[in-house]
Amino acid sequence: MGNVFFGFIVFFGLVILITGIFTVKQQSAAVIERFGKFLSIRNSGLQFKIPIFDKIAGRINLRIQQLDVIVETKTKDDVFVRLKISVQFQVIREKVYDAFYRLQNPQDQITAYVFDVVRAEVPKMRLDDVFERKDDIAIAVKSELNDAMSDYGYDIIKTLVTDIDPDIQVKEAMNRINASEREKVAAEYEAEAERIKIVAKARAEAESKRLQGQGIADQRREIARGLEESVDVLNNVGINSQEASALIVVTQHYDTLQSIGEETNTNLILLPNSPQAGSDMLNNMIASFVASNRIGEEMKKQNEARGIEPKKKNKPEKPRNENRDDFLDYGDDEYVS
Repeated sequence: MGNVFFGFIVFFGLVILITGIFTVKQQSAAVIERFGKFLSIRNSGLQFKIPIFDKIAGRINLRIQQLDVIVETKTKDDVFVRLKISVQFQVIREKVYDAFYRLQNPQDQITAYVFDVVRAEVPKMRLDDVFERKDDIAIAVKSELNDAMSDYGYDIIKTLVTDIDPDIQVKEAMNRINASEREKVAAEYEAEAERIKIVAKARAEAESKRLQGQGIADQRREIARGLEESVDVLNNVGINSQEASALIVVTQHYDTLQSIGEETNTNLILLPNSPQAGSDMLNNMIASFVASNRIGEEMKKQNEARGIEPKKKNKPEKPRNENRDDFLDYGDDEYVS
């Protein structure tokens, strides 16, 4: 009988010992009550309480927590918008008693203050200002929450406006406005690029025309010099200037025909054309020169019969047009003004 009683005492002692020992996790605290009255706050580690008399009333998380609050309100320009406010808060270690006993539900309390501040600040702003000044909203929420929640043992670490969601129709309108602005800027850049290309093309064409004109002028100058040298050579062998000019024209005519014949893909047709075209051209030119000389001689005889002496003046230099880079030839006759 004694052994049974002793065993019961030992078993009862073990139960009491086991139920009296407990642990508290890191970054947390345990609130101990005795007969329903606050006794103490136990921090992390191995702890002991008196069984039956003491009990753990609750445990407080001392880590930083986050509460997301979604608030729907209206802006100054009558646009309904939903804001997501993220509140990061923490229980103050020295005020665990206030955090545990003074607030029944701290999340609801924080949510109420967030609603109050956001619905007081956002209606003062236009929709664009809400996006631009979201940090101002977050600072106002944090300031209000710190003033209110510090008395209850809570420290507001940070508040963030993590999302701004206007009405779907408003977002579509904003997207259209943004797209139109970007299209406008793109059109301006495209127009500027087109203008630059047109100016560059015009400058290139102007430079090309200038060089082309300079080339043509140089070509005409060299042709004129060649003709002059050819006439001088023919004069040295007894051919007068008129016959030399006719011969040069005929030679150029045959050179042209040869150039046309060398081009196999050309569509050029020279009309009229015949084997005797060159000789006919030479005969016609010589006949015209002879007729011109006869008319000149007849006019000279008529003037002499009337007693009119021909005026003699010095032959002027052949004028040169600097702009056209060519020569004006007045022939071998005397120049009378």
